[in-house]
Amino acid sequence: MRFPFSGPDPEDIGSNPTNNPTFAEILEARLTRRAALQGVSATAAMGLVGSLLSHATAAEGDPVSTLTFAEVKHGYDKTHHVPPGYKADIVIRWGDPLTAGGPAFDPQNQTGDKQLRQFGYNNDMIAYFPLPYGSNNSDNGILAVNHEYTNTALMFPGFKDDDEAQSKLTKEQVDVELAAHGVSLIEVRKENGTWRVVPNSPYNRAIRLSNTRIQLTGPAAGDARLKTSTDPEGRFVIGTINNCAGGWTPWGTYLTAEENFHQYFSGKAEGAAYTRYGITGKPAYPAWAKYYDRFDVTKEPNEAMKFGWIVEIDPYNPNSMPKKRTALGRFKHENASVVVAPNGQVVVYGGDDERFDYIYKFVSKGRYNPNNREANLDLLDEGTLYVAKFDANGKVVWLPLVFGTSRLTPENGFNSQADVVIEARRAADLLGATKMDRPEDVDINPVNGRVYALLTKNDRRTPDQVDAANQRHNNLWGHIIEMIPPGGSGKNADHTALVYDWKVFIRAGNPKQRSHGAKYGPGVTENGWFANPDNVEFDNQGRMWIATDGFPDFGVADGVWACDVSGKAAAQTRCFFQCPSGAELCGPRFTPDNKTLFVAVQHPGDDKDSTFDNPSTRWPDFQEGMPPRPAVVAITKIDGGIVGS
Repeated sequence: MRFPFSGPDPEDIGSNPTNNPTFAEILEARLTRRAALQGVSATAAMGLVGSLLSHATAAEGDPVSTLTFAEVKHGYDKTHHVPPGYKADIVIRWGDPLTAGGPAFDPQNQTGDKQLRQFGYNNDMIAYFPLPYGSNNSDNGILAVNHEYTNTALMFPGFKDDDEAQSKLTKEQVDVELAAHGVSLIEVRKENGTWRVVPNSPYNRAIRLSNTRIQLTGPAAGDARLKTSTDPEGRFVIGTINNCAGGWTPWGTYLTAEENFHQYFSGKAEGAAYTRYGITGKPAYPAWAKYYDRFDVTKEPNEAMKFGWIVEIDPYNPNSMPKKRTALGRFKHENASVVVAPNGQVVVYGGDDERFDYIYKFVSKGRYNPNNREANLDLLDEGTLYVAKFDANGKVVWLPLVFGTSRLTPENGFNSQADVVIEARRAADLLGATKMDRPEDVDINPVNGRVYALLTKNDRRTPDQVDAANQRHNNLWGHIIEMIPPGGSGKNADHTALVYDWKVFIRAGNPKQRSHGAKYGPGVTENGWFANPDNVEFDNQGRMWIATDGFPDFGVADGVWACDVSGKAAAQTRCFFQCPSGAELCGPRFTPDNKTLFVAVQHPGDDKDSTFDNPSTRWPDFQEGMPPRPAVVAITKIDGGIVGS
């Protein structure tokens, strides 16, 4: 996510204080070891690696990608761009009516009650659930879309783009912000080639921070640290907050990830359960605690423990209660990507989006039953949470975060599995997990069975943590690693295994700038390179579609880049979509037939000094008096063909 204010970056607050090895240190050791085994001098090895990391420029005779669209040119302007032969239709925008009786958007007169019945702000992760359940219908389904955070200066008239804007909010404006956080479920239908919301559908639903009751399940449910004055049993919470990416399950439920929850809590509390997560008394949303005690840790010290989880929602049952699955651990979740292992156990991968934090996976105790949906609905309540340690020999080892094992004992402040999952970061610290460069999406390619981790950047890495072999101290560009479970490809890959292979797939950055140390496949053009990979999607051919967050720092709008993952053109990324100015690209999600790619355009107009009254763009309406509005976009080929073909 891009931080909505000019204060401290949320991915830099509460950052990892341990001396666990960094990914860069491990990569250096791996390359040096390989060179030694091959009889290559250290100096020669560094030169070889530098050459490998900077060879990606297009030349005659370069391999040809299976992706045939004409690339979108790098740029930065007020609107979005797709390749020739494609169109991008707005499906739903912030403030559009969502549930029955939802009012039309009136930006000058927003209220909390209105917002509860409208589409929320800063749409992020998208999942598509075909209708009816169990079908592959690509023309009618339910979109599940979460809403990460709010931009005060772009939502309300009369505010400046500064840190003081939040502190000046009225209670009504705070109520609008609370009601704009959460998840929206929307039935959509494709008619005559264009996607539209089905109004008043029974599936349309608003799950909001201000009023939705959510059950806490798993090992932390009922723990003393989750008990509050409004919930003395510690088993329920009102709402979900800062929902970033997420995932979906084979049994047709939506997983939404609570990420930077720390920035909503005022007051200062002692202990690693607060400081390790960045709850330091310097919130980005100070007005919330002014009107609601639940956001002041000096008044409700345990409320913050109820956030930082994965939330499971059943889109097919509008009357179902969402559940926070505490067995998956509490940290700044970027995603929750699900796969069924060959033995039927369910595996969930996730990244902790902070500089120098970790990659996790959860393996269910029970097994998936494809013939009984009800039997699967609580599979995520029991299992083993693991954290990744990358070795210099090209292996990644999964370390179990289980109470009573290793150092997770009373001597170190852990008295139960509830303690382990509530303080998952500290547990991972003690096990010596590998500190990564802001792990965001960690997802499974369904074709080759491999796992790809998108590491957005780490501009806090110092020169003493790297050397000339990888040139990635002050990593402004990010990279993607590929983890290879044993057992083979596709459904044969054993995601329950404790040891995988790993390698670098892409190092983002400009290949023409040697200092970037970029690594792509051969043939990447001047429009094909990118920076700051964030979210990822795979099409039916296993090709990778990468969404970025931060490319504007290099003068290029965020967007989508796509590439093959195998063959001679592997990692030859191509630019497919570009956002309007100030926006971040989130989402991306295909329909089962791959003829539609849904994307979420988040915080358009979020440029320096851009405000509701004087925005840098009025996308997507381009109407005087209308502010920029986050929106879900459906990208299709005009001829109705496969996207990317």
